[in-house]
Amino acid sequence: MHTSEQPKLERKISLLQATAINMTDMVGIGPFVVLSVVAETMKGPWFLYAWVAGAVLSVIDAMIWSQLGSTYPMAGGSYNFLKEGYGPKWGKLMSFLFVWQTMIQAPLVIASAAIGFAQYLGYIVHLTELQSKCVSGGLVMMIVLLLYRKIEAIGKISIMLWMGVLFIMTWIIGGGIFHGHFMEPVQNINNGLHVDHAFAAALGFASVKSVYSYLGYYNVCYLGGEIINPKKNIPRSMFISIAGIATLYLLMNVSVASVLPLEQIQKSKFVVSEFVQQLSGSTAANIATVLILWVAFASVFSATLGYSRVPYAAASDGAFFTIFAKLHPTKHFPHISLLFLGGIAFVFSLLFKLRDVIDAILAMRILIQFIGQGIGLLWLVKRKGKEHFAWRMPLYPLPVILAILIWGYIFFSTGEKMMMGGLTVIVLGVAAYLIKAKRNREWPWGEQLKIKN
Repeated sequence: MHTSEQPKLERKISLLQATAINMTDMVGIGPFVVLSVVAETMKGPWFLYAWVAGAVLSVIDAMIWSQLGSTYPMAGGSYNFLKEGYGPKWGKLMSFLFVWQTMIQAPLVIASAAIGFAQYLGYIVHLTELQSKCVSGGLVMMIVLLLYRKIEAIGKISIMLWMGVLFIMTWIIGGGIFHGHFMEPVQNINNGLHVDHAFAAALGFASVKSVYSYLGYYNVCYLGGEIINPKKNIPRSMFISIAGIATLYLLMNVSVASVLPLEQIQKSKFVVSEFVQQLSGSTAANIATVLILWVAFASVFSATLGYSRVPYAAASDGAFFTIFAKLHPTKHFPHISLLFLGGIAFVFSLLFKLRDVIDAILAMRILIQFIGQGIGLLWLVKRKGKEHFAWRMPLYPLPVILAILIWGYIFFSTGEKMMMGGLTVIVLGVAAYLIKAKRNREWPWGEQLKIKN
């Protein structure tokens, strides 16, 4: 078969579809289950600041993703960014470490949405622990089946799921507005607030959860090889997504806090359903819960789609197991990668609890993906100059430095156990890379060993 006849990724995802994929990944079940946790952690009406902090970090970090994603619009996102950023000497190690942690972290992300789905379903029907695990595992399997198709069909499905996201968020916000006390939480946001070490520590711990709810604004970068006009649409889709989701999150929190007392918000497992029930009764609450489950389903769909391209990109580049480089012969998507990540996510959805998964996701990603990517961009600009990039961030390098510092604080706030877990994954990844380098007769930084005759 000629090279031209080999299946390849196709640029079929428009700006609208890319934005829909980002936003559905960002929302998911996160804000509905995290809202109470953030309020409980902050212990006061100033819990809204944690959501503002998440939005600010997302905008700053999206500048890094935009500069890299528009310049290297290929499948795999961070895999390519780290390889380019750290150059031929260390790029292979850093990109390998990203793929290594993605093979664990991506299924955790998928599993977290599935576990949240099963948890929220408990509002409508009581589930035993075994039944809850069956629901979360079954959801992962259903998503894999739904994604087993051509990318243009997936783009259309994403828009349909996105409409459900916008509908439930609009319902929640509208309920608070028409209740008549919508601005009270904003007016009382500083009541009893003391900006001191205790507040900074609480903000850090709460931001671990709020930042989790923003993750996904960069999903478009994983699909870089399938985006139409990527130099413009990749940055646009990210900033549109963040602006839209930040607005919806803040309005949703204000709306809920204008109806329910803070004590109830802090203790509730189904805070949005209870909010709707207080306004419109139990039937409306059940309908709202179904829509929240729709949103959770959409999030699992979008996250699984994006992450399935990472092992494919690495394998296509010769840096990972070659089986992951295979595309479906007729549907042209990385089916081996999809099936593998879906299988691991299925197992994780049966084993873990939601709060532990959220902390583990951030602790595992921050050092290599977020901080590592920022440092790699600084290094890349120094080597190639600002003119090399298709999109350039304003006030460079200030956004990069701020992002690195904030991500460092978030990493510290995940706690000692999670930090050690994240570091352990990196150490094991370095060991795996050294073993791989020895088997392939390469130096760890990618140069071939010279064999003497």
